[in-house]
Amino acid sequence: MAGLCRVGADDGRPPRMGVCVQKDSLFPRRAQILPGILWFLCFSASAAAAPDAAEVARQVEYVNRFQALDNIRLGERRRPMVLLDRRPGGRIRRLTMERHRNNRYPGGGIAARDLAIFRAGKLRGTAILLTEFKDRRRNAVYSVWLPSLRKIRRVSRPDPEDTWNGSVFTYGDVYLRRATDERHRLLPAQRFEGCLGRMDPGAEPRKSLPWWPEARCDLAGRELLRLESRPLWSGASYAYRITWVDPVTFADYRSDFFRDGRRVKRIDKDWRPTGLPDPRAQYWVYWYARAADGHEGEAAVPPRAVAWNEERDPGFWSERTLRRIKR
Repeated sequence: MAGLCRVGADDGRPPRMGVCVQKDSLFPRRAQILPGILWFLCFSASAAAAPDAAEVARQVEYVNRFQALDNIRLGERRRPMVLLDRRPGGRIRRLTMERHRNNRYPGGGIAARDLAIFRAGKLRGTAILLTEFKDRRRNAVYSVWLPSLRKIRRVSRPDPEDTWNGSVFTYGDVYLRRATDERHRLLPAQRFEGCLGRMDPGAEPRKSLPWWPEARCDLAGRELLRLESRPLWSGASYAYRITWVDPVTFADYRSDFFRDGRRVKRIDKDWRPTGLPDPRAQYWVYWYARAADGHEGEAAVPPRAVAWNEERDPGFWSERTLRRIKR
């Protein structure tokens, strides 16, 4: 006998709709759950009848942590990810880096490891290894490789409102903000208007960045969910934010942050499909953010510098790798 049911995962991932088969079935275990198209058709049908804000928030987190992928690489040594940051009236500051994330730790208590390696600028040779645990009560562990000292420092969890390497992005934007850190409610869906934002790198940087992405405009007219989220911790820099979410892929294309009745920051993300059966298997081309004071920044990945589900040694995500990094 088979039927539709909500299927959980033992690695902390949100449940999904699937086809469940009795244990005495002759089908192999992998055939008990039909991934991809069947899943999102079932979820979309149930969500259309009674959407649940907390579940939408969990799915958005799932996409942002690339949990539909075994691993993902954003940038590489010769074609690194580039972050441009510019304060009002100031010059553009550039950081280059690679990001490697592994989500497959079937045994033990580790949920994922995320490694960022900085390749140029003042942080050249610095690396940060983030370890997340399946037990949500445990704080993530940050191991920082300091090339000048040739030592690893383990640091405590940053404040979510701290700026990420002095940029317009915060640690909450990049790593720390979880679905359970906010209270959510769904607003009426609306059609998206206009294009995603982008940063003009200027004439000089553009000479070395001929691949810099143009603003994405094909989202105009698409009906998206709108999720209002209010922080549960004190000291947040915003009162609430409204996120525009694709109802099938759960990609969050835009987040507007508000305080005292006015928008204080906007973050746009250009999500793209990997082509895998699970529609939540997305990667991003660029993030763009602009604060109310004019401070702006954009992180972008060169074409063909993104890869996922590679055959890689899990030992790559370790402090041993940090010690091997050359300045």
